[in-house]
Amino acid sequence: MNTTTQPKKNRPFRRGRSLALLAALLASAPVYVALAGKDDHIEARELLRRGEIVPLAQILEVVGKRVPGDVIEVELEREDGLWEYKVKVLTPTGRVRKLYLDARNAAVLKIKDD
Repeated sequence: MNTTTQPKKNRPFRRGRSLALLAALLASAPVYVALAGKDDHIEARELLRRGEIVPLAQILEVVGKRVPGDVIEVELEREDGLWEYKVKVLTPTGRVRKLYLDARNAAVLKIKDD
């Protein structure tokens, strides 16, 4: 029985290819949207129907104009009695920036590095 193993010649290439694949998957992944409850989507749809929040498409348009890059996360939360979108963007330089927007009118409240 031969117990010796042959070294893997392509290990660096495979690791690099795996990282590239992971990066591509992250870049093409759908935006993650979160609320704080079990029936998030139902609550968000009702808030939109009542005019308490603007559509996500409008938020993403504002975000894209202020901080170019790939949106990697979106949260809709109630802060101090007001609904607020928190949007994380991965910039072309690799920085992650977080934008806080008033959910009623898409006004940018603040931008910070995450």
